[in-house]
Amino acid sequence: MTKYDDMIKQRRDLLKAHDWIAFPPEDWWEPDQRKGVAPPPLEKPYDENTQLIDLIEPKKFNVGKISLIDTIANRESRRVFSDEQLTLEELSYLLWATQGVRVVDKNKLWTKRVVPSGGGRQPYETYLFVNRVDSIERGIYRYLPIEHKLILVSENLPNADELMDKAWFQNFIGKAAVIFVWAAVPYKTEWRYSLVSYKDILIEAGHICQNLYLACESIGAGTCAIAAYEQKVLDELIQVDGENEMTVYISPVGKICSNREADTE
Repeated sequence: MTKYDDMIKQRRDLLKAHDWIAFPPEDWWEPDQRKGVAPPPLEKPYDENTQLIDLIEPKKFNVGKISLIDTIANRESRRVFSDEQLTLEELSYLLWATQGVRVVDKNKLWTKRVVPSGGGRQPYETYLFVNRVDSIERGIYRYLPIEHKLILVSENLPNADELMDKAWFQNFIGKAAVIFVWAAVPYKTEWRYSLVSYKDILIEAGHICQNLYLACESIGAGTCAIAAYEQKVLDELIQVDGENEMTVYISPVGKICSNREADTE
């Protein structure tokens, strides 16, 4: 037994399914949905006077035509990127492939997207550190999945060395054309599921990221998901408070070097 055993056991509990019957019948844990509280927005609000950046519509995509069986077979974690930029169509495709919206509930309770989500609550917001993307200035952006557009968060994107430092010296992150940053807004799920929300929220990050892996493979790009980063710094960069919204997962994306020495998982 070590002094960390209790901490380890507590953290392992997050992996388990929770028995609803085990929770006491108290109002403090009952989901707000059952209390008649209005749901939070399906998408983080933005200033309607802010200029939005158009993306290529999914029906116009000419990329990603490789078969699903080939993308699954070729999926790798790729840490070597070329200096080639992504096209606007490629970025639009990757965003749609990870958070694309198919249906919005008329009562604004859920959305059907290209990835599954408990109760259709979809708790993640997607931020982008854009370094080399055709037609988009370098900076930090947020994806608006319902509109399929981008909104500028900040023009102050750290340089390659600074990005590497913020991700525990994983140097390939600074060479990416774009870095996907997924931040959870827990209340989107808590509103419906209260105390049993958190396992579901974490599982959903995997759904999103796997779609990114497969979509990257289908356009000659690669990615390598990262869970090691400086929490406070990443939250500050995307301008979230770390309490009601926080970074959970990041994934740098770049075009694959044609003559690279494989560095994969």
